[in-house]
Amino acid sequence: MKITICKTERDFDTAAAWRIIAQMLEKPNAVIGLSTGKTTGEMHRIVSDIYRQYPFDVSGVTIFNVDELTNLDRSYSGSCYTMIYDQLVKNLGIPEENFIMPPTISDDFERECRLFEQRLAERGGADLQMLGIGWNGHIGINQPGTPFERPTWVSPMDPIFEEKVRRETNVGPEHELGGLTRGIVNIMQTRKLILIAKGESKADIIEKAVLGPITTDIPASVVQLHPNCEVLLDEAAAAKIIGKI
Repeated sequence: MKITICKTERDFDTAAAWRIIAQMLEKPNAVIGLSTGKTTGEMHRIVSDIYRQYPFDVSGVTIFNVDELTNLDRSYSGSCYTMIYDQLVKNLGIPEENFIMPPTISDDFERECRLFEQRLAERGGADLQMLGIGWNGHIGINQPGTPFERPTWVSPMDPIFEEKVRRETNVGPEHELGGLTRGIVNIMQTRKLILIAKGESKADIIEKAVLGPITTDIPASVVQLHPNCEVLLDEAAAAKIIGKI
C-alpha cells in the first residue's frame, strides 16, 4: 500500500485529478469508478478544466459511481448520478451509454445490483476506483459491520448523512432510504484503488483505517489487503500518521 501526502488541499485536489486523467490516457477504454462528497467535487472540477484546455479522446471511457441513493428521485441534487453528471460527465462529453449508474427508484433492487455489476463486467471490470472514506470508515455505503465478502447490495445510510438527506428532500421517516453500493468484495476486485481523504476531520479515521487492524468495524481498513492501492491525503488528513509510516 502506497501512501502519498500532499502539502495542501489544492495540491491534493490536483494530484487526485491527474490520477483520473492518467487512467483515461493510459487506457482509452478505461472503466473508472468515482465517489461523491466534499472530498471529490474540486478534483472533478480540475479534471473538467484540464480537459477543456487540452481535450483528449474520452469516447471509449466508461464512468460509474461506487454507490447511489435509493428511493429518491434522480433529479435530487444530492443524487450521485446528478453530481457525477454535472461535475464531470457532461463536461467531458462522456457518451450516455458509457455512464453506468443504477436507478434510484426500482421495484427490484436486488435485480438492479446484479445488472449494475453485469454491465461493469461486460466492459472488462473496473480499472480504477477513486474511493472516499466516511467519518466512520465506510467505503461506498458499506457501513461498519458489513462483511467483507458481501457483494453489491442496498445498505442503510449512516445516520448523520441520512438526516441531512431527509432535511434537504423533506422526506419523512416513514419513507425508507438507503444506498445501492458496490459490495466490499466487488470494490476489492478493482485493478487499482485510490483511497482519498482531505481535511482534519478525516485524520482520526485515516489513522485507524491505514495503521489499525483490518476489521469490518472499519470497512476502509480492508484496502490494506489490496495489491495495488494508493492512499492519497492532504497533510490535514494525514496528521495522525505522519511520523508513523
